[in-house]
Amino acid sequence: MGKSIITGITAIILLISLTLIGITVASIITGENTGATTEENYDQMTKEVIDGISTYIQIKDQKGKYFEINGEQRIERIALWISPLVTQDIDVSQLTIQLDNGKDVKLLVYTGNAEDLESKSIFDHQIWDNMDGSNFGFISIVDLDKSLVYYNTINDYSDNVYIVFKLPSDMTMVKNEKLTVTLFPSTGITRSIVLEAPLPIKPVVTFE
Repeated sequence: MGKSIITGITAIILLISLTLIGITVASIITGENTGATTEENYDQMTKEVIDGISTYIQIKDQKGKYFEINGEQRIERIALWISPLVTQDIDVSQLTIQLDNGKDVKLLVYTGNAEDLESKSIFDHQIWDNMDGSNFGFISIVDLDKSLVYYNTINDYSDNVYIVFKLPSDMTMVKNEKLTVTLFPSTGITRSIVLEAPLPIKPVVTFE
């Protein structure tokens, strides 16, 4: 195990410890110790902290774009901004994405589409021409050694990329519909996020 990974794990342990100490101190100061209820709150907050930092892949932002499909506004394109938690080699060719809308579950595979953002718009990038509802690709924002584009590898904590994919035609989203997206990386822990379609006030929206 490399020094950078050991350092990252150590930082995670310290962060969890400091967070739990902070929670305890805050409850003492505010006098909000209510027995079982407080214990349940501690458990929930602890779970949220661990869920947020124990995965190798962080999801920093999630956006979608509405299109008019069969006379109604539906989200068809999704872009997830991700970066690794610590410096390590993540082989994205082994990454799989699962989509679950409560009615059906589908898997998306990586087909080698990775390009730099350059001066283009995320949702108007030419990479979308290669997305067909069964695959996903990457738009690189920061990748100093071009490891993603040339070698299908994210290898530094400073790497920042968008995972982009079109939803299958029977999974496009209207307002208030939810979709659970799960990333299954080649190493590390899976990462899931629940996306809920907001009001289509404008074409490009941010999921809560």
